[in-house]
Amino acid sequence: MKFLRLFLGLAVTVLLATCARRPTKLEIYDVVINHVNIVDVLTGELRPNQVVAIAKGKIVEIQVADKKSYAAKQYVNGNGRYLIPGLWDMHVHFRGGDSLIAANKKSLTLFLAHGITTVRDAGGDLTSSVYQWRSELEAGRIAGPNIFTSGPKIDGPQAYWPGSLEVETPAQIRQALDSLQRLKVDYVKIYDSKISGQAYLNTIKYAQRRGMKTTGHMPYSVKLSEAVKNGLDATEHLYYVFKACSSKEDSLTALVKASLSTSKPLGLFAVLPTIYDTYSPAAATRIFQLMAKRQTAAVPTLHIQKTLAELPGNDHSQDTLRAYIDPKIQATYARRLASARLQSPTANAFSRKLNAKFMSLIPLMQAEGVPILAGSDSGPFNSFIYPGASLQDELLLLVKAGLTPLQALQTATINGARFMGVASRTGTIAPGKDADLLLLTANPLEDINNIKKIDAVISRGKAYPAPALANLMRAIKNQ
Repeated sequence: MKFLRLFLGLAVTVLLATCARRPTKLEIYDVVINHVNIVDVLTGELRPNQVVAIAKGKIVEIQVADKKSYAAKQYVNGNGRYLIPGLWDMHVHFRGGDSLIAANKKSLTLFLAHGITTVRDAGGDLTSSVYQWRSELEAGRIAGPNIFTSGPKIDGPQAYWPGSLEVETPAQIRQALDSLQRLKVDYVKIYDSKISGQAYLNTIKYAQRRGMKTTGHMPYSVKLSEAVKNGLDATEHLYYVFKACSSKEDSLTALVKASLSTSKPLGLFAVLPTIYDTYSPAAATRIFQLMAKRQTAAVPTLHIQKTLAELPGNDHSQDTLRAYIDPKIQATYARRLASARLQSPTANAFSRKLNAKFMSLIPLMQAEGVPILAGSDSGPFNSFIYPGASLQDELLLLVKAGLTPLQALQTATINGARFMGVASRTGTIAPGKDADLLLLTANPLEDINNIKKIDAVISRGKAYPAPALANLMRAIKNQ
């Protein structure tokens, strides 16, 4: 009798538990990707035969695929395919004034079609338009990447780029930061065309006190170590890192400072050959270790360096993607082209030599723990740096420089999310994370070129299969 009561009690318990697990109604997901291989960009592990369910812009479930059926508004076939987080381009520009607003907006399509689901706008003069696009993107009225923006750049008096906030005194710096905070920018971008060394360091210091991230170019009258110690969060391009790798950095910095009061101030390009000749592995190690300790990131932008160095000898008239670049933006390339054609053979040879040296710095920074962020520098005035495709080419160059495919993927996924302080909700594939994803037909861990083999992009929880992406591209193609 005791055994019978025990048996009946267990049966009732099992029945109640089964009933408790049974859903009251069938859940309909927005997107389901079935039988897919998930690439873990944190560990490099591959999780085969997974099902990913997405609702309201979020990943809500990841399970081993079995016979369980999932109801969804969109089904995406993941069989034989590889799922990675959507790519981040951490250095783009939307700029050129009101006449280029529509032309810049077309680049949103190019980013998405190439698997870029997040971009970081590194300063321009279209801030109000960028915010408008961001609202339209979030509302689902247009398709394109998430946008982080610095708003207007901070620079010195008579700044080179239109729309810059010009500062020199502490009061002007505070006023500029007040303005950026009212705009609710995501970080502060500093440019070096006219800003003084002291104003540059003060901008970093004052911004840090307000909890604002800072990044940008740097006047050669300042040492990178000074900027890092003041709280600089990232340095754009490698010119400023390279100067810190010189055994003569102190004397070169003093020389630049002294020249500023003369009729012929020394600029970056005048000093670079000497920096090249005085490169010191010991100095490089010191600055990389300091950057790693302070978690100051570097955005190498190798692809644009290579493209511009090769402009004199390359014919871009037959570039496939040129047909998708608005003619008004193509017109902005004239200045770079004219400058490249005036370059002497000696200067051109040095540019190529410098690019090779920059490439050699990448594995050294990675080994020391410097956060590396992938960025293309695409945008008006930057000749033939095509939105989307240029970020893919940046990853290829990072691998050529010495990173593994996994490390290169990290520069364009989790590293960007960490830098912007949003890694808790994006940058990796896990339940609860944003559904910004890229589906590939081949494994990018085996060959980084496979990031170009796109089968679908998932942006804000909506799937764009390859045919849909092709339709978006056709809509922006020049007539």
